[in-house]
Amino acid sequence: MTPVVRALLIANVAAFFLQQALPELANAFVFVPGLALVRPWSVVTYMFLHGDLMHLLFNMLSLFFFGPRVEERILSRPFAILFFLSGITGALLSVVFSPGSPIIGASGGVFGVMLAFAWFWPHEKIFIWGVLPVPARILVIVTTLFALWSGFGGMGGGIAHFAHLGGYLGAFLYLRWLDRKRTAFKRQATAAPPDAVRRVAGYRAIDLASVHEVNRGEINRILDKISAQGLGSLTPRETTFLSSFVPPDDPAPPKT
Repeated sequence: MTPVVRALLIANVAAFFLQQALPELANAFVFVPGLALVRPWSVVTYMFLHGDLMHLLFNMLSLFFFGPRVEERILSRPFAILFFLSGITGALLSVVFSPGSPIIGASGGVFGVMLAFAWFWPHEKIFIWGVLPVPARILVIVTTLFALWSGFGGMGGGIAHFAHLGGYLGAFLYLRWLDRKRTAFKRQATAAPPDAVRRVAGYRAIDLASVHEVNRGEINRILDKISAQGLGSLTPRETTFLSSFVPPDDPAPPKT
């Protein structure tokens, strides 16, 4: 089991027993949308409280099955951010659409983890009740539609549907941000060095006669590409390769 998932499981189980022993104290950590500004800590602490043993069991089993693979995929620190951000957006969405309903439970964070699982493995089969195989992405779509229908249709049934939707929303935004961050880092890491970009602009000065025949064919290919598509069409590798054959700039004349 991965470290953050293990820590969350232990913390939730410990909090549940503490909640049973000291119910009056636990009430101070319930998230009440109308008291969000007075009790700001509850936007996080509500995720560690549960209504009964089945509520706790459902959330922890979901975290146990979905969490480790997601944590291994995105690493522990981003996973922890994903979980808590999903729970927080779940609480905030409840402030907007269900301001009169106190909420408890790790469902917002768990739903965020479920969405992340479907994000990375959309076609992975999830067995509902252990027998009905449903692709992960279909499960997310169905539960989203159900939460929307139940939440806006006033069919709460003691379930914080907007916390579930907020969990999905927070996870989606965070995963999109991670994708953009990693794409930008990859682009930066694979970009040609600035000096190579500057030097390759002088590609017309390359003396093909002085280039070894092993490299001459590749240089001709790159030069043909420039002729057809322009200098901006070169990949970082092509830019770096071609720039190494551009003669150095003429040295500055000596001062007298």
